[in-house]
Amino acid sequence: MQEPQLLNKPVKNLARQSAADSNLEGYMDQDLNVRRRQVLLGSAAATAAVMAAGSSSALAQAAKAKALPKYAEWKYIDSLIIHSSNTMETQRAAFGTSVITPTDILFVRNNLTPPDESITYDPDAWELSLQGVNSPRKISVGEMKRIGVETVASVLQCSGNGRGFFKHKTSGSQWKVGASGCVIWSGIPVAMLVKEMGGVAGGMKFMTGTGGEKIPAGVDPKTVMVERSVPLKALETAILAWEINGEPLPLAHGGPLRLVIPGYYGVNNVKYLSQLGFTEKETTANIQTSGYRIRDIGKKGEASQPSMWEMNVKSWINHPGSDGKSVGAGMVQVNGVAFAGVNPVTRVEVSINGGKDWQEAKFVGPDLGPYAWRQFVLPVKLGSGSYNLVSRATDAKGNTQPAERLENHRGYGHNGWQDHGIQLTVA
Repeated sequence: MQEPQLLNKPVKNLARQSAADSNLEGYMDQDLNVRRRQVLLGSAAATAAVMAAGSSSALAQAAKAKALPKYAEWKYIDSLIIHSSNTMETQRAAFGTSVITPTDILFVRNNLTPPDESITYDPDAWELSLQGVNSPRKISVGEMKRIGVETVASVLQCSGNGRGFFKHKTSGSQWKVGASGCVIWSGIPVAMLVKEMGGVAGGMKFMTGTGGEKIPAGVDPKTVMVERSVPLKALETAILAWEINGEPLPLAHGGPLRLVIPGYYGVNNVKYLSQLGFTEKETTANIQTSGYRIRDIGKKGEASQPSMWEMNVKSWINHPGSDGKSVGAGMVQVNGVAFAGVNPVTRVEVSINGGKDWQEAKFVGPDLGPYAWRQFVLPVKLGSGSYNLVSRATDAKGNTQPAERLENHRGYGHNGWQDHGIQLTVA
């Protein structure tokens, strides 16, 4: 049915619009590290055109290139790094200075192949099973929309954002800074929906979301399913989102319904949400019991280790220099982003000499709330030479971004400012 497919796909705005996100530890982490400005789709016509041009080198490059997968083909590939069909990173130079990340350059992260796109053709028909409440039942998205709506801006970030800076060659996509973005979600507050169901049943300590991905045949569901538990307090700020950046939530980002927990790492923001339960204990799915745990290098994951829940304080510089180009001497606007999970950022400092001296930057643009990132800028006059641009943020509770990364097996939670620096040449 061609028409429903066209209706489902996000309308491309003039700037762009698209993309995906973060979920799971790595069922098929095929890291291709393909950086392309353009991708040949491999059609006979494209091949013929290359051959007609007599360009064997171009043909060889095309063979190495990887096109966007069908569920994310509407994304703006020039601004992405394609790690695999399930992992796509926003290029650092593609981040703008207007706070919100356009959907079509937002990163994508899936541990399982997404469901069929047909589930988004009639998003209001999608049903969620609500368990662990006093009046458990199934409820459709259409019914939810009649109960209430809320909008929240928040940072979406993969737990492994910054993994590419680690030296011990950990498995998983080698993200630098682009497994992140700041977006606006709309949906129903979980607390409001739970109230409609008579409240949370007694004795519950966790909120557990289950994704609607299809489990591969012959595989134990617990080994690959996307099911995450977070502390019960998260229900006070969580929403069930059906919209992103003013448009229906596309499949690439978890549509038709996604659990969004502001301030928490992306894996907890379960896509294609099919069940939301309130439980006495954490789920026994591998993604919870052994996955997404902070552990020493070489150690196996286990439930006693810290889980990737709330994000830490973090910042980095995006411009200038992230595109590898030099700039001319004179006034330069050094700008970037800063956030701190569930806490608001209160201060950002910038150094142009690798942390020897610091100057306080100023925030620019709207403050979209404690869960969104803040854009910052430091105007500085630079003479010819080489500069190491770094930033460090401080949140409302006094937590300051550290200089070094916390070494851990999977390369999670990296917020050390040293690794995130940019080398800038001023001509």
